[in-house]
Amino acid sequence: LELEHKAFWALKHTNFDLKTAGDHRKLQLNELSELRDQAYEKSFIYKERTMKLHDEKIKNRIFNVGDQVLLFNFRLKIFLGKLKSCWSGPFIISEIYPYGTAKLNHSDGSNFKVNCHRFKHYHGGDPPPLEIPDVHNFPKDN
Repeated sequence: LELEHKAFWALKHTNFDLKTAGDHRKLQLNELSELRDQAYEKSFIYKERTMKLHDEKIKNRIFNVGDQVLLFNFRLKIFLGKLKSCWSGPFIISEIYPYGTAKLNHSDGSNFKVNCHRFKHYHGGDPPPLEIPDVHNFPKDN
């Protein structure tokens, strides 16, 4: 009985006039394309905003001849070691070429060219040694 009622309701509200049904369908398609265009514009604005925020956070690093730099070893990404440093060096920049390339000198005398995206400034010195306290000299708790 309920199924017959729903079928009767659907027949009652169905538009059998093909011209008005076609116009209604065209209107729905136009609304759908407008909604799609609005979604595309909003996503484009969102991408522009996030790109602008990202670009503002990037610091422009300037390297000069004579600077000490550390070199990123990208091959460690393949064979990761938790305690192994990804940076090697320090190296000294001997020459800067156009398009972000520099010539590095190592303390052993080797020279090679590397892209400047793999550098970071070296601010000197070894880290201070860790002081390991003697366990036998700690005061005992009461």
